[in-house]
Amino acid sequence: MLRVKPRFLARSLAVVVVAVGVAGLGAASAGSERIATHRFPTVKPALTDVELVSSALTLPTEAQCFAIGRRCFTASSMENAYNLRPLYASGNEGQGVTIAIIDSFGNPTMADDLANFDTQMGLPHMCGEPGQACGDGIPTFTHVYWNGKTQVKSPPPSSQGTGLQERDGWIVETALDVEWAHAMAPLANIINVTTNPAETQGVQGLPQMMDAEQFIVDHHQATVITQSFGTTEENFDGTQSLLNLRHAFVSAAQNGVTVLASTGDFGTANPGKTPVSDPATIPFPTVNWPASDPLVTGVGGTYLCSDPITGAGVDSVDPPVNCQSNPGIREIGWIDAGGGFSHVFARPSYQDALPAGSTPIGDMRGVPDVAFQASSRTAPLVFAGGSGGGWFLVGGTSCSSPMFAGIVAIADQVAGHGLGLINPTLYALASGPGYASDFYDETTGNNQADPDVPGYPATPGWDPVTGVGTPNAANLVPALAAG
Repeated sequence: MLRVKPRFLARSLAVVVVAVGVAGLGAASAGSERIATHRFPTVKPALTDVELVSSALTLPTEAQCFAIGRRCFTASSMENAYNLRPLYASGNEGQGVTIAIIDSFGNPTMADDLANFDTQMGLPHMCGEPGQACGDGIPTFTHVYWNGKTQVKSPPPSSQGTGLQERDGWIVETALDVEWAHAMAPLANIINVTTNPAETQGVQGLPQMMDAEQFIVDHHQATVITQSFGTTEENFDGTQSLLNLRHAFVSAAQNGVTVLASTGDFGTANPGKTPVSDPATIPFPTVNWPASDPLVTGVGGTYLCSDPITGAGVDSVDPPVNCQSNPGIREIGWIDAGGGFSHVFARPSYQDALPAGSTPIGDMRGVPDVAFQASSRTAPLVFAGGSGGGWFLVGGTSCSSPMFAGIVAIADQVAGHGLGLINPTLYALASGPGYASDFYDETTGNNQADPDVPGYPATPGWDPVTGVGTPNAANLVPALAAG
């Protein structure tokens, strides 16, 4: 969704049935378009800001993050912030469950980066890291090349291209996805599936990604799929063009596989269709697919104002300004969090009941369903790029989806099976008496990222910035598993 140019890269990122109504995007009739000949929008990684903090192998200090007006979270502090530690103490760390992460191009140093991340964060090492033993009780990391390897590099300095095949933006994206899914569910297995967008017939990325996900579902390789990518619904050439890509989600819901997606990083003001340089902003509120799909759990974003060292409580003293100017507030709706109302999918039945005080959902699907920390100002530390890279603070709902995937993986472990589409359970829990114990409800913030395109405020209950809220994992996981 976004062309990303990190600084270091410039010098080297049971059957569940939901009734879904569809509204038209264009004049094309159903069945008139085929994937083999249709032009699809370009898929971009859902991260907006990548800030290099340190080129050392060792973790940067909190003081280094404060010095650039940000706070940084380690695995330990993020786990505490979302109350995962009681789950770990009970022996629930995602063991026996596999998370599939879908990316384009990938990170050529991912296994090495993961090894250093685990060492510095004190996390279990994974089979698949260099020199790491494999065996019972050791989680596995596997990199699968769906349709071949490609050289991952930045464009030439003099390039005047549109960025259609800009591969280096996926290096940090991939590192973020793998490292932080692992940080949330330390003993879950991870399959990182990378694709190469085709360069013929105008088809760019999405069909290959959906085919890869279909393979994962058909061959029972994972029970959780996370997608840190997407594109605006309006960028498809008609409704059927989008609907042609949903097959993996239908199969996932029928086979106990949960699919999550980042909601995007432009608030309600999304860019038009690429390939063009600097595409114009769509002049009205829009949302991104696949997060808008009713068979997908859309994950929005927040600023996390917990103590960055312990993860506990609320820290309104230290940077960033967003936390300092909202004293006593734990989480704030992130200004760039994608969210709003679909122009393709009707409101699914699971959104008929909402917590008290919620923003009303009309006839169309509301996005997101849940949220997690997403701002680069209150960010997770990511190690990427091997010896030529370092530690980065990364912003985007790319943070949100893989982290929430870790929560779902632990719920799968507790349940003893894949939970499939979790949205009906999420909304039932949010509308029930345990809402305040299962979720942190954000009521501050707004996702009007562009002054010319209306945004939405965070409100009690569900809202188009944070959904029903962020997870209080120790309570939400057993409730999800029992649902």
